[in-house]
Amino acid sequence: MRPFQDVHDLGLRGALDADLLKLLASAGALAGLTGNRRQAMWVAAGSAPGRDLLREAPVYEEELILAAPTEGQDLVQDYLHTGLTLGRHPLALLRERLHAQRFVQAEVLQHYPDARLARGCGLVTVRQRPGTANGVVFITLEDETGNVNVIVWPNLVEQQRREVMSAKLLGVYGQWQSKNNVRHLVAKRLVDLTHLLGELDTRSRNFH
Repeated sequence: MRPFQDVHDLGLRGALDADLLKLLASAGALAGLTGNRRQAMWVAAGSAPGRDLLREAPVYEEELILAAPTEGQDLVQDYLHTGLTLGRHPLALLRERLHAQRFVQAEVLQHYPDARLARGCGLVTVRQRPGTANGVVFITLEDETGNVNVIVWPNLVEQQRREVMSAKLLGVYGQWQSKNNVRHLVAKRLVDLTHLLGELDTRSRNFH
């Protein structure tokens, strides 16, 4: 099968209307045909095949060149439309700021010795509070290098319930535990850093 010539060709051969083309554009799927995502949205809006006799008639209009969105804006759109990104992890863009606050990447923490004081930060991907854990909350943080499992004891859960329950980007000050190949960060203090994400909307799997 020959490659698609442009967005109009894609719509024609794939029987895609304007709404479907715009969905593809917003998810970044048309970048190969149009360049950047913003340009793709503009092209998709005017490239849907016509109906009946006009179906195969190409659309001619003066080309409008739109500035490419920033990497951060692309990340926002990726998470908005797909819940993930094929580009760099959001924390890769924030790493310089996080390093300035002495937060350590997940892959580095994995090599910490037992009982060492540590700082970790990541997107909250999972929150769990098993009925058998006596009020302990387990949180999984994700950064550009991997995951960190965090243990939050009941007294800290009560003291910092808002951070535990609602933070999307969470900083953890605590103590690293590494025994029998089981590694986790025991939280002593939590910091909600969600504001650093700007418009990025992430989702976590939470207990009920």
